[in-house]
Amino acid sequence: MHDLGGTQGFGPVEMEVDEPVFHADWERRAYRLTISSMMAGHLNGRFRHAIERMDPTGYLESSYYEHWLHALETLLIEKGVITEKELSNRAAELAKGAS
Repeated sequence: MHDLGGTQGFGPVEMEVDEPVFHADWERRAYRLTISSMMAGHLNGRFRHAIERMDPTGYLESSYYEHWLHALETLLIEKGVITEKELSNRAAELAKGAS
């Protein structure tokens, strides 16, 4: 399911002329956070597996860098670097406009 090669019914792949690497600033931050965590040894080669464990509906409804964020959150929680409560508290702060 996570490797959709050959799967039909999802429509054409839309190619953008001069497509940017990142469409939004949050994607750039997600990339940096993930690479930093990899370099710090927090992901230990389990990054792809964390993406593959996503709920199939959530996977199909989310973007490439949302997959990255999901994997990063999952692995940092599993490793004990952060807690689910810390993550949800920070998400609530950001939703209120905190930086």
